[in-house]
Formats: sequence, C-alpha cells, structure tokens
Amino acid sequence: MAQRISRAKQRIKASAVPFRMPTADERIDRLRSVLHVLYLIFNEGYFASAGAELARTELSAEAIRLTRAVHAGLADDPEVAGLLALMLLTDARRPARIGPMGELVPLAEQDRTRWDQALIEEGLAIITDALTRGVVGEYQLQALIAGTHDQAARADETDWPHILALYGLLERMTGNPMVALNRAIAAAMVDGPAAGLALLEALDEPLDGHYRLDAVRGHLHEMAGDNDAAAEHFRAAAGRTSSIPERDYLTTQVARLRTAEDHPPT
Repeated sequence: MAQRISRAKQRIKASAVPFRMPTADERIDRLRSVLHVLYLIFNEGYFASAGAELARTELSAEAIRLTRAVHAGLADDPEVAGLLALMLLTDARRPARIGPMGELVPLAEQDRTRWDQALIEEGLAIITDALTRGVVGEYQLQALIAGTHDQAARADETDWPHILALYGLLERMTGNPMVALNRAIAAAMVDGPAAGLALLEALDEPLDGHYRLDAVRGHLHEMAGDNDAAAEHFRAAAGRTSSIPERDYLTTQVARLRTAEDHPPT
C-alpha cells in the first residue's frame, strides 16, 4: 500500500495538474466515486470476503464514521443520505447475525430483539427525509429495502412484495447481477421457488463461478422440496467461498439436508 501511495504521488507530481476545486460536473463524478469506495469498505466490514472472521467491525465502523462526515458537509445530497441510512439500517442487525461461536446466523433466524433500534430509527429518519429531496438513487433504494427488513418484527411479517418491487427498480437502474440475484430471492418469497429459480437462469454467465449463485440455488431448491439438488448447490458454494464462517454454514446445511434424507419424518 505504501508503494502504491508513493507511485500515486509521483504520477500527480509528473502530471503538473494544478490543485483546484472541482467543477460542478467533476464534483458529481468524484462524489460518486467516494460514495462507492465507502460502500465497498462498509460491505467488506459487515461481511468479510475471506478469512476466519465473519465481519471486520473496524472497517464498517470507519465507513460509517466517514459517511457521517460526508453527510455533515453535504446534508442536502439525497444519495449521501441514502448511503448513510443504508449503512445504519444494515449495521443495526449486526448484534444478531453472529452466533456465540462466531458462526453466521441468517436473517430469517436472527433474534430481532437484539437489533439496534436506535440505529434503525436514525436510518429510517434519514431515508425518509432524503426521499423528499428529488430523484431517487440506488443507495436510497437499497436503504428502503434494508428498512423494510428492519421493520418486520418477525421474518414471516416481511413485506416481500414491496422488497421485490424495489429490487425491480434497482435492477433496472444498475444492471447489477448481484441485484438480480437478490431479486430472484424476493421473487421466490412472493411467487414461489420456481419463479426465483427461473430468474437465476439468466445469471449463469454473469455470475459464473460465484458461490452466492450456488448458495441461492441451494436455498430455493430446498424451498421447492428438492433436498438432493439443494445439498449439491450448497456443497458447490462451500467450495467456492473464501469466508470460513460462510463455508462452515454451507457445509452445515449440506449435513442437515443429508441427515433429513437419511431420517425422514415418520
């Protein structure tokens, strides 16, 4: 990292570009880049992509701190507000998503009484205010999705039709295949697993080899009652993830499904 910083300094010096405030057009592009970096830092902190720990709290906390600073300087920018709201509404669930042994606890199984209600209230207030300020952007939509989850006292009270509609808007806005993956989950919750599995077919190429595609297929096949297919996809996902807690969770699902096949209910 030190070498990269040194090389960057040398390129700046050699370019002879004068130091000045950006123009209005430049500011828009630069702010978009800043927000994207903060988003990536938070995501890596909330769900570490590799290693023995499920989360890196220091990263997500720093991302929130920096985003609060940006929001303090640009309080009227709806996407800055949307990103901050998204972080708060997501981080509110952190106390319940890690089990006593550091294991992953999926959203549907979390003890929602452990969610941080102060963060939820703050995040909802921020996104509600941001929606009054004009065009809705991708971070605002993601914050609305997170807020919809957070407002459900129980998993079976989640407003999945609303989430499905928001993911539809977000996918049209971004074209991001990971958004399409999440939309398939929402579609399965609304219209049944066959609907979700059908949407996944279009993601075979853009998400080829990504463990989350197999993980979602496993989940939807289990919803459909096909435990053999579910176990195979969970096994494939476990072999592709670099996160040890997630790998352990997926292999546990394989074992659970195999046990259910060997000992069906009487």
